[in-house]
Amino acid sequence: MNAQVEPLSDKEIEERLAELPGWSVEGDSLRRHYLFHGHVPAVAMVVHIAQIQEELGHHADLTLGYNRVGVAVNTHSIGGRVTHLDFGLARRIEDIAPGHGVR
Repeated sequence: MNAQVEPLSDKEIEERLAELPGWSVEGDSLRRHYLFHGHVPAVAMVVHIAQIQEELGHHADLTLGYNRVGVAVNTHSIGGRVTHLDFGLARRIEDIAPGHGVR
């Protein structure tokens, strides 16, 4: 991870959250939960997210349930704070979600 990455201020986080409906900051992570019409679409979304994470070199904690996926991300290299990297990953996830039939 880039040593130049800095945590975002509360104001910066609030401004960026306004552009990502459904996402919130809970504790020290940017979070979102997605609901699907079954298990296979949820699994497909997890696989797609994994591919994006590998491409970006930035990874979230993913939780898979029967018809739901939870995403929690922060930047571990700076002590688990929220950075622009987390919002970049969140934006990419939002972009693919409709194609997986998110409810």
